[in-house]
Amino acid sequence: MKVVVDTNVLVSGLVFGGVPGQILTAWTSGAFVLVVSPGILSEYRRVGRELAKGRPALDAALDALLALIAVHATVVDAPPLDVLVSADPDDEQFLAAALAGDAAWIVSGDKHLLAVSGWCGITVLKPRAFLDGPLASRNR
Repeated sequence: MKVVVDTNVLVSGLVFGGVPGQILTAWTSGAFVLVVSPGILSEYRRVGRELAKGRPALDAALDALLALIAVHATVVDAPPLDVLVSADPDDEQFLAAALAGDAAWIVSGDKHLLAVSGWCGITVLKPRAFLDGPLASRNR
């Protein structure tokens, strides 16, 4: 199962744990393949660094997670989409990566991404819905 994880889900999982943290744990346990693009990796790094300012332990955890992603995620070349799909142009990179990486799922709480669920066969789910739905059924 190939999955794109929105930046807010990834960073929330690292900082706060909870359901997003369970999704990160599932990925590191091999429950799904994480699909990213260079642009998404850059956004993970930028947003993570902003939150880690003045928090050395969080900064170290971010470095470790980014190193894992660099080695174990599927990095795809995701050219810009020909048409604007989401109402938020910043979300387009997640759709482009899912399309380029043949990912069936995007995990996000972003309302603009959730609104385009189903585009090109890509389902966008909130973290809890992903954890309780596709991820849970895969682990049964």
